[in-house]
Amino acid sequence: MRSLPLPLALTARLSPVVVLAAAGWALSSGPLASATDSGTTTEQAQGGQDSRASEASPDPSASSTEQATKTYDSAPAPCTSVSTKTLGSLVPGAKTAGKEIASTDKTVRRTCSWNALKGYDYRWLDVSYEIMDTTSAAETSYADDKADKSGGGAVPGLGDEAYSVVNLTTQDKQDTREGEVIVRVSNAVVVVTYNGSDFETKKAPDTKDINTGAIKAAKEAVAALEGSASSGGSGGVAG
Repeated sequence: MRSLPLPLALTARLSPVVVLAAAGWALSSGPLASATDSGTTTEQAQGGQDSRASEASPDPSASSTEQATKTYDSAPAPCTSVSTKTLGSLVPGAKTAGKEIASTDKTVRRTCSWNALKGYDYRWLDVSYEIMDTTSAAETSYADDKADKSGGGAVPGLGDEAYSVVNLTTQDKQDTREGEVIVRVSNAVVVVTYNGSDFETKKAPDTKDINTGAIKAAKEAVAALEGSASSGGSGGVAG
């Protein structure tokens, strides 16, 4: 989501960890061509203006159809979107309460992060929700996010459309592997980011482990979103 910047750049995510390891986004009604022939009657001119006014008016049926596809009015609580069991396996040692990132409007975008260093193994998980005014806006946001990520693939059976990608980065000889899953569900976009590093070996977890973990968290995050709509509450996944 370009309108929804990720909570923290990868390097910023890792900086405190390195310390730990070391220490232990008119009808321009343009003059309506009211230039009428001198022979045109007043009635004809009025009829032409009425027709143009009708064309300029929004189609109420189109508006109601668009609104009918708006399933979600607000974002669920992100820090309860993933079960404690899943958190324990994906981010060992992390506080299950997570940390919600400050947002200017929690009804439309909310993000929660979990991270922990256990021994020399570091893991980070983000779950973000963005609620759009319309489904078409969510479709555009999803397409833009997907276009920014290359080398991934579709995730069948998740939301209305979903895409996952895993990338490896190296900084100061330290490998970090990060997976991202982008999901659109009606007028909402869910983004899950999961990454890890081993500060002893300087290696990163396997691609399969990161991809599988990110998809698992994304499935639970989507379930929490769908649950919040059906219950009218804030949603959440039981431990």
